[in-house]
Amino acid sequence: MIRIVLVDDHPVVRSGLRAMLAGEPDFELVGEAASGEDGVEAAGRLRPDVVLMDLQLGSGIHGSEATRRIVELGGPKVLVLTTFDTDADIVTAIEAGATGYLLKDAPSEELHAAIRSAAGGASALAPSVAFRLLGRVRDRTAVLSPRELEVLSLVAAGHSNREISKRMFLSETTVKTHLVHIYAKLGVDSRTAAVAAATKRGLIRLDESQLGDPPARNRR
Repeated sequence: MIRIVLVDDHPVVRSGLRAMLAGEPDFELVGEAASGEDGVEAAGRLRPDVVLMDLQLGSGIHGSEATRRIVELGGPKVLVLTTFDTDADIVTAIEAGATGYLLKDAPSEELHAAIRSAAGGASALAPSVAFRLLGRVRDRTAVLSPRELEVLSLVAAGHSNREISKRMFLSETTVKTHLVHIYAKLGVDSRTAAVAAATKRGLIRLDESQLGDPPARNRR
Protein backbone atom coordinates (compact mmCIF):
# COMPACT_ATOMS: atom_id res chain seq x y z
CA MET A 1 0.00 0.00 0.00
CA ILE A 2 1.34 3.44 -0.99
CA ARG A 3 0.55 6.03 1.69
CA ILE A 4 -0.03 9.53 0.29
CA VAL A 5 -0.26 13.03 1.74
CA LEU A 6 -1.78 15.75 -0.45
CA VAL A 7 -0.62 19.37 -0.10
CA ASP A 8 -2.66 21.98 -2.02
CA ASP A 9 -4.29 25.21 -0.89
CA HIS A 10 -7.37 24.85 -3.11
CA PRO A 11 -10.16 22.68 -1.62
CA VAL A 12 -11.67 21.99 -5.06
CA VAL A 13 -8.33 20.72 -6.37
CA ARG A 14 -7.86 18.52 -3.32
CA SER A 15 -11.35 17.11 -3.83
CA GLY A 16 -10.61 16.29 -7.46
CA LEU A 17 -7.30 14.65 -6.64
CA ARG A 18 -8.91 12.72 -3.80
CA ALA A 19 -11.40 11.28 -6.32
CA MET A 20 -8.58 10.42 -8.75
CA LEU A 21 -6.76 8.47 -6.05
CA ALA A 22 -9.79 6.74 -4.55
CA GLY A 23 -10.17 4.10 -7.25
CA GLU A 24 -6.64 2.74 -6.97
CA PRO A 25 -6.44 -0.31 -4.65
CA ASP A 26 -2.78 0.26 -3.78
CA PHE A 27 -3.23 3.94 -2.80
CA GLU A 28 -4.16 5.21 0.66
CA LEU A 29 -4.65 8.96 1.19
CA VAL A 30 -3.59 9.37 4.81
CA GLY A 31 -3.59 13.16 5.10
CA GLU A 32 -4.17 16.53 3.48
CA ALA A 33 -2.76 20.01 4.07
CA ALA A 34 -3.57 23.46 2.71
CA SER A 35 -0.20 25.11 3.45
CA GLY A 36 3.47 24.28 3.13
CA GLU A 37 3.97 24.41 6.88
CA ASP A 38 1.08 22.02 7.52
CA GLY A 39 2.35 19.76 4.74
CA VAL A 40 5.76 19.48 6.39
CA GLU A 41 4.10 18.73 9.73
CA ALA A 42 1.82 16.09 8.19
CA ALA A 43 4.72 14.43 6.38
CA GLY A 44 6.69 14.19 9.62
CA ARG A 45 3.75 12.95 11.66
CA LEU A 46 2.13 10.54 9.20
CA ARG A 47 5.30 9.27 7.47
CA PRO A 48 3.72 8.72 4.03
CA ASP A 49 5.52 7.14 1.10
CA VAL A 50 4.70 10.02 -1.28
CA VAL A 51 3.75 13.67 -0.80
CA LEU A 52 1.86 15.33 -3.67
CA MET A 53 3.04 18.94 -3.49
CA ASP A 54 1.65 22.07 -5.12
CA LEU A 55 4.13 24.95 -5.49
CA GLN A 56 2.02 28.06 -4.94
CA LEU A 57 0.54 27.72 -1.46
CA GLY A 58 -0.91 31.11 -0.56
CA SER A 59 0.79 33.21 2.10
CA GLY A 60 2.82 30.40 3.64
CA ILE A 61 6.14 28.95 2.53
CA HIS A 62 6.59 28.06 -1.12
CA GLY A 63 6.08 24.46 -2.19
CA SER A 64 9.77 24.15 -3.05
CA GLU A 65 10.76 25.16 0.47
CA ALA A 66 8.23 22.70 1.89
CA THR A 67 9.72 20.06 -0.40
CA ARG A 68 13.22 20.77 0.90
CA ARG A 69 12.08 20.44 4.51
CA ILE A 70 10.21 17.20 3.82
CA VAL A 71 13.16 15.67 1.98
CA GLU A 72 15.34 16.51 4.97
CA LEU A 73 13.08 14.25 7.06
CA GLY A 74 14.71 11.39 5.21
CA GLY A 75 11.59 9.44 4.35
CA PRO A 76 8.77 10.65 2.07
CA LYS A 77 9.30 11.16 -1.64
CA VAL A 78 7.89 14.43 -2.97
CA LEU A 79 6.06 14.55 -6.29
CA VAL A 80 5.38 18.12 -7.40
CA LEU A 81 1.94 18.56 -8.97
CA THR A 82 1.46 22.10 -10.21
CA THR A 83 0.22 24.31 -13.04
CA PHE A 84 3.63 25.96 -13.53
CA ASP A 85 6.36 24.65 -15.84
CA THR A 86 8.86 27.50 -16.10
CA ASP A 87 12.56 26.75 -15.69
CA ALA A 88 12.59 28.74 -12.45
CA ASP A 89 9.87 26.52 -10.93
CA ILE A 90 11.35 23.29 -12.25
CA VAL A 91 14.93 23.97 -11.23
CA THR A 92 13.97 25.19 -7.76
CA ALA A 93 11.82 22.12 -7.09
CA ILE A 94 14.40 19.64 -8.40
CA GLU A 95 17.15 21.39 -6.44
CA ALA A 96 14.97 21.06 -3.34
CA GLY A 97 14.90 17.29 -3.82
CA ALA A 98 11.60 16.60 -5.59
CA THR A 99 11.50 13.08 -7.04
CA GLY A 100 9.11 14.07 -9.81
CA TYR A 101 7.36 17.01 -11.44
CA LEU A 102 3.93 16.75 -13.06
CA LEU A 103 1.44 19.31 -14.33
CA LYS A 104 -2.12 19.33 -13.03
CA ASP A 105 -3.53 18.71 -16.50
CA ALA A 106 -1.82 15.31 -16.63
CA PRO A 107 -4.15 12.34 -17.28
CA SER A 108 -5.06 10.28 -14.22
CA GLU A 109 -3.12 7.30 -15.58
CA GLU A 110 0.03 9.43 -15.78
CA LEU A 111 -0.46 10.66 -12.22
CA HIS A 112 -1.00 7.13 -10.92
CA ALA A 113 2.12 5.89 -12.69
CA ALA A 114 4.15 8.83 -11.36
CA ILE A 115 3.07 8.12 -7.78
CA ARG A 116 4.09 4.48 -8.09
CA SER A 117 7.42 5.50 -9.63
CA ALA A 118 8.07 8.01 -6.87
CA ALA A 119 7.21 5.47 -4.19
CA GLY A 120 9.72 3.10 -5.78
CA GLY A 121 12.42 5.77 -5.77
CA ALA A 122 12.32 6.48 -9.51
CA SER A 123 11.94 9.92 -11.04
CA ALA A 124 8.77 10.97 -12.83
CA LEU A 125 8.73 14.02 -15.10
CA ALA A 126 6.00 15.44 -17.30
CA PRO A 127 7.07 15.31 -20.97
CA SER A 128 7.22 19.12 -21.21
CA VAL A 129 9.37 19.25 -18.08
CA ALA A 130 11.73 16.56 -19.35
CA PHE A 131 12.00 18.47 -22.64
CA ARG A 132 12.95 21.67 -20.81
CA LEU A 133 15.60 19.92 -18.72
CA LEU A 134 17.02 18.23 -21.82
CA GLY A 135 17.17 21.59 -23.55
CA ARG A 136 19.09 23.06 -20.61
CA VAL A 137 21.66 20.27 -20.86
CA ARG A 138 22.04 20.70 -24.63
CA ASP A 139 22.46 24.48 -24.47
CA ARG A 140 24.52 25.15 -21.38
CA THR A 141 25.43 28.70 -22.49
CA ALA A 142 21.82 29.81 -22.10
CA VAL A 143 21.27 28.12 -18.73
CA LEU A 144 20.81 30.43 -15.78
CA SER A 145 21.83 29.14 -12.38
CA PRO A 146 19.19 28.95 -9.60
CA ARG A 147 20.72 32.08 -8.05
CA GLU A 148 20.63 33.94 -11.39
CA LEU A 149 17.00 32.89 -11.90
CA GLU A 150 16.16 34.26 -8.45
CA VAL A 151 17.89 37.58 -9.21
CA LEU A 152 16.10 37.90 -12.55
CA SER A 153 12.72 37.05 -11.01
CA LEU A 154 13.21 39.87 -8.51
CA VAL A 155 14.23 42.20 -11.33
CA ALA A 156 11.01 41.25 -13.15
CA ALA A 157 9.06 42.07 -9.99
CA GLY A 158 10.49 45.61 -10.12
CA HIS A 159 13.08 45.44 -7.35
CA SER A 160 16.21 47.59 -7.45
CA ASN A 161 19.70 46.16 -7.03
CA ARG A 162 19.74 47.42 -3.45
CA GLU A 163 16.43 45.73 -2.67
CA ILE A 164 17.60 42.50 -4.29
CA SER A 165 20.84 42.57 -2.29
CA LYS A 166 18.85 42.89 0.96
CA ARG A 167 16.39 40.14 0.06
CA MET A 168 19.12 37.70 -1.01
CA PHE A 169 21.71 38.76 1.58
CA LEU A 170 24.20 39.67 -1.14
CA SER A 171 26.29 42.76 -1.78
CA GLU A 172 25.10 45.10 -4.53
CA THR A 173 28.34 44.33 -6.38
CA THR A 174 27.47 40.62 -6.38
CA VAL A 175 23.98 41.39 -7.67
CA LYS A 176 25.48 43.45 -10.51
CA THR A 177 27.86 40.60 -11.30
CA HIS A 178 24.93 38.18 -11.53
CA LEU A 179 23.19 40.59 -13.90
CA VAL A 180 26.26 40.82 -16.13
CA HIS A 181 26.32 37.01 -16.38
CA ILE A 182 22.58 36.94 -17.08
CA TYR A 183 22.93 39.50 -19.88
CA ALA A 184 25.76 37.51 -21.45
CA LYS A 185 23.87 34.22 -21.34
CA LEU A 186 20.68 35.72 -22.77
CA GLY A 187 22.44 37.90 -25.33
CA VAL A 188 20.91 41.15 -24.06
CA ASP A 189 22.18 44.43 -22.63
CA SER A 190 19.46 45.69 -20.29
CA ARG A 191 17.19 44.64 -17.46
CA THR A 192 14.07 45.04 -19.59
CA ALA A 193 15.50 42.93 -22.40
CA ALA A 194 16.67 40.27 -19.96
CA VAL A 195 13.19 39.96 -18.42
CA ALA A 196 11.58 39.82 -21.88
CA ALA A 197 14.02 37.18 -23.15
CA ALA A 198 13.74 35.03 -20.04
CA THR A 199 9.95 35.21 -20.07
CA LYS A 200 9.81 34.25 -23.76
CA ARG A 201 12.03 31.23 -23.09
CA GLY A 202 9.97 30.19 -20.08
CA LEU A 203 12.86 30.75 -17.65
CA ILE A 204 10.78 32.94 -15.37
CA ARG A 205 7.07 33.58 -14.89
CA LEU A 206 5.44 37.00 -14.73
CA ASP A 207 2.28 37.67 -12.73
CA GLU A 208 -0.22 40.08 -14.27
CA SER A 209 0.93 42.78 -11.83
CA GLN A 210 4.47 42.46 -13.22
CA LEU A 211 3.61 42.90 -16.90
CA GLY A 212 5.35 45.80 -18.61
CA ASP A 213 8.81 47.29 -18.23
CA PRO A 214 10.61 47.25 -14.87
CA PRO A 215 10.46 50.66 -13.14
CA ALA A 216 12.94 53.20 -14.42
CA ARG A 217 14.69 53.37 -11.07
CA ASN A 218 15.72 49.78 -11.52
CA ARG A 219 17.38 50.07 -14.89
CA ARG A 220 21.09 49.77 -15.31
